[in-house]
Amino acid sequence: MPEAVIVSALRTPIGTAVKGTLRETTAFDLAHHVVEATTKQLETDAPVDDLILGEGRYGGGVIARHAAITAGLTGVPGLAHNRHCAAGMAAVQTAAAGIRSGMDRLVLAGGVNADSTGPKARFRVGPDEWVDPWTSPSHPDRTDAPNLDMSITVGWNAAVKSGITREELDAWALRSHRNAVAAIDEGRFDDEVVPIDTPFGRFAVDEHPRRSTTMEKLASLKVLHPEIEGFSITAGNAAGANDGAALLTVASDELGLPALATIRSWASVGVDPADTGLAPIEAITKAARKAGISLSDVKLFEINEAFASVPIATVRALDLNPDLVNVNGSGCSLGHPVAATGARMIVTTVHELRRRGGGLAIVAMCAGGGMGSATVLEVAAP
Repeated sequence: MPEAVIVSALRTPIGTAVKGTLRETTAFDLAHHVVEATTKQLETDAPVDDLILGEGRYGGGVIARHAAITAGLTGVPGLAHNRHCAAGMAAVQTAAAGIRSGMDRLVLAGGVNADSTGPKARFRVGPDEWVDPWTSPSHPDRTDAPNLDMSITVGWNAAVKSGITREELDAWALRSHRNAVAAIDEGRFDDEVVPIDTPFGRFAVDEHPRRSTTMEKLASLKVLHPEIEGFSITAGNAAGANDGAALLTVASDELGLPALATIRSWASVGVDPADTGLAPIEAITKAARKAGISLSDVKLFEINEAFASVPIATVRALDLNPDLVNVNGSGCSLGHPVAATGARMIVTTVHELRRRGGGLAIVAMCAGGGMGSATVLEVAAP
């Protein structure tokens, strides 16, 4: 069976939605940019078998096929993936499955998200009645798990069930910002970020991390639901709304291309929607078991900070060393361009693991509707 190896891993800088540098850049533009940059890096005559992009909240269609055409890959089909927050990760996993089955040899896979320019949907509920704007629900609505309020369904529920305090949430968010700013300042993202020209100039550096934030500033923020006693979720300890794209080239090792990493295993799980923020616990455990590894063997983890409670809960449940988790920041700082985040996390983890001399890493996240997903990566020692 061929191994699925990653031979390139790129992303755009992450923009802050609506007010940021990518506010007039469409998902089609972002996808084109990372596809074009990736194909320029490829040093092979092997044809690209498929282009798979996680996408969501962009009106349907197949952005991947659109990007294939604009990038000159007319003979490459496109596939739209949606597993909510894990859509970009699912794209990479699907690419790896095609490679390992022998059906494909070279696949471009990632995700794209443009909250700033996303279209608005309408939903007809009667002959002349419309919900406008309308958001497709991730699961049936429930009081304990509102389908359109993830601050309760994910953030608050995970905090309550794991006994996490407001101070702990804010401290994790502050750590996230500090880690992201340090990564930017030390050039750790230089090999993965491909700058993009926008109507507001050339955009080259993630703009969501806040250099000036402090525990005092985070503590001063109002909770999102003051009517709920003890509520601890704020804009400061939650991920932002963001724009960005990420793309990886996943290839068969039989092509002999220089490999950045090998995709060892992956797993996705479903849980009760009220436990969405705890889903990475099961996903990580399942993916590690499939890879035949112990969590003590893992050198790096990235667990998406949709809310700070998610990685904290996972660290506690699995007894992980927090110093190995989100070393370059994550959702609270870098941001959460939803359909692209899973791929962005893999991109960043591959490059960081290589800087650290190789080893195993696990990238994991929860996803709307009571889902979680995880991917195990390995970088060979030099």
